[in-house]
Amino acid sequence: MKELPREKTENGIHYTLHGDYYLPDISIPDSDKPIGKWGRMRLKFLMEDKPILYNQMILNGTLQSHLVEIDQTATQRLERMIPELAAAEGIDESLKSTDQMEWVRRMNSIQHRAEEAILQELVFI
Repeated sequence: MKELPREKTENGIHYTLHGDYYLPDISIPDSDKPIGKWGRMRLKFLMEDKPILYNQMILNGTLQSHLVEIDQTATQRLERMIPELAAAEGIDESLKSTDQMEWVRRMNSIQHRAEEAILQELVFI
């Protein structure tokens, strides 16, 4: 019986012999940029709700850069939205000095609304 080589390359894809089958060596490229909260939420969404897109991004090698981009965009948008919403609702330092609990309640409300908007616009699409 003919001995099969342990590894082979076809069409630019490297394969390794596992049992009787050659399986492609696919891995996610390492990135020096960490994936934060928004990137991890996007990853979970892609894995559970968009498995075909998730697999395409892994095969293309674009998943890591996509997750980093989503995380950076969401963080920047959140940092921009919170002060804008606070100014639109008239929440300022004077409220903080007079009624701290009301200021905390309103700022938490603004943060939750901004996060929900980001989830709907960037993560769960």
